[in-house]
Amino acid sequence: MASPRVILSSRVLCSKRRLLLWGAWGPQGQCQASLASAGKGNSIQAASEQSQEEQASQDLGFWQDRTVQKWLDLQSCGEISGRPLEFSGPEERLRTWLADQLLPLWRLNYDEQLKVKFEVTKKTLEQFQSQLHKLGTRVAEAQDLDTFLQPFIPSPVIDGYRNKSVFSVNRGPAGHPRTVGCFLRSPGGKKIFCVPPGHLQSLPAKHCQVAQCYEAFLRQTPPDPSLVIGQLGPWRRLRVWTSRQGHTMAIITFHAEGLSQEAIRSQKEKVKDFFMSGQGSGCDLTSLYLKERVTPDPQLSCFHRYQLLAGEPHLFEDVLGLRLRISPGAFSPLNTGATEALFQIVAELGGVDRNTVILDLSHATGATGLSLAQRAAQVVSVRLVRQVVEDARWSAAFNGIANWECQRQDVEKAVARLRKFPEDGQVLVALVDPASAGLPPRVIRTIRGCPAIRKLVFISSRPHREDMEAFLQLCRPAPSGQDLRGEPFRLGRAVPVDMFPHTLSSQLVLAFTR
Repeated sequence: MASPRVILSSRVLCSKRRLLLWGAWGPQGQCQASLASAGKGNSIQAASEQSQEEQASQDLGFWQDRTVQKWLDLQSCGEISGRPLEFSGPEERLRTWLADQLLPLWRLNYDEQLKVKFEVTKKTLEQFQSQLHKLGTRVAEAQDLDTFLQPFIPSPVIDGYRNKSVFSVNRGPAGHPRTVGCFLRSPGGKKIFCVPPGHLQSLPAKHCQVAQCYEAFLRQTPPDPSLVIGQLGPWRRLRVWTSRQGHTMAIITFHAEGLSQEAIRSQKEKVKDFFMSGQGSGCDLTSLYLKERVTPDPQLSCFHRYQLLAGEPHLFEDVLGLRLRISPGAFSPLNTGATEALFQIVAELGGVDRNTVILDLSHATGATGLSLAQRAAQVVSVRLVRQVVEDARWSAAFNGIANWECQRQDVEKAVARLRKFPEDGQVLVALVDPASAGLPPRVIRTIRGCPAIRKLVFISSRPHREDMEAFLQLCRPAPSGQDLRGEPFRLGRAVPVDMFPHTLSSQLVLAFTR
């Protein structure tokens, strides 16, 4: 299935050169950027700062040539307009290229961004209809795309909308091995640079301030000569969370391998003193956590545990009038304002009222189910992990929500219980939000096989990839000889919500009925 970049390229490519607007330039020279860790690729061999700077300059020159040429070619074709390229030096060139990779639509004004995203979404649904037709359904033939695809719901905040950011540690553009920022791979992926993130429009100033202070902490002492792995030492990734109340939680990944207990305690005290009473106290952290990597046995895989070094154990966020508790290991939406708009669309498409019973199969903090409980007769959340369950139960009790419950059991058992649960006049609505993991086939089979579920609301972050197969399995005719039973669903409405301005990503809320 085509990705948004491939779909977009068919609309904006120059026919003469076949260049992608914002994407890669080919499998042999693809540049990849990520806000997450590069795993084993984090390690770099020790080298002198002089040789590192020379190599960085060479790579920057290559990137500059390709970036400028790509942009000028597209402008000459009259395909795009937007903010011009302004390079003032090697580091600035690298920052611009990072912005192009992480925020591929940043040069366009917001109205143009939404137009691009709408075309991507429309093409995805056209492919869905085409695939349904190939599978033998006649539903797609009678449906007009314009009848169920609604306009984009814009994000209420366009710049600095992220409430969570992840920063990595590695060699920077100037060669310093302890630079905090975002990873950018060189052409071919052989080298990794860590580029300071202060210029990225999606990040709030508070996140960048904490990242700068963390970098100052890493550079205040020389690297331990006994720690030769990339000259990084035990301190690795930084995660920063902020809330509307002005609270800030910093979580630092710590690798303790090769360190004595005394050295570990000393390192922990240093970072605590730095952020609580030293140079980093200006960040005004409300929580400082250590995410410690633990390897109990060489034969076993490592795991991570969270240790509170200072401040409050939880972060709190207000969403649609609810106070939600968030633990350091939990997942939460990145754009709070757009999340509120998303929840309202979910309630509308689900027709949620006091006669609605909701089977909540979403992830995250349980906030979706809790927000719907204010309107529904009953909400039953099933697929929440342990820490999220504790947070959601606290949030339900704090907000006085008595019609929400969480069941720690299989989806099949929960659905079997709900088949007889709705009373006369009540409607059972299923809500799924598989995030990046995709919807498991057994969950699809269970939903289709439950005749009491007449309506399904699907929150999709990847409609063109993993979720497309789920759509097809929900709506296709039941194939003979396969374990896919029950009446197929029909797509009734689709509403895209812009959760991530300046990027090609969005959330698509789909209402299926039968």
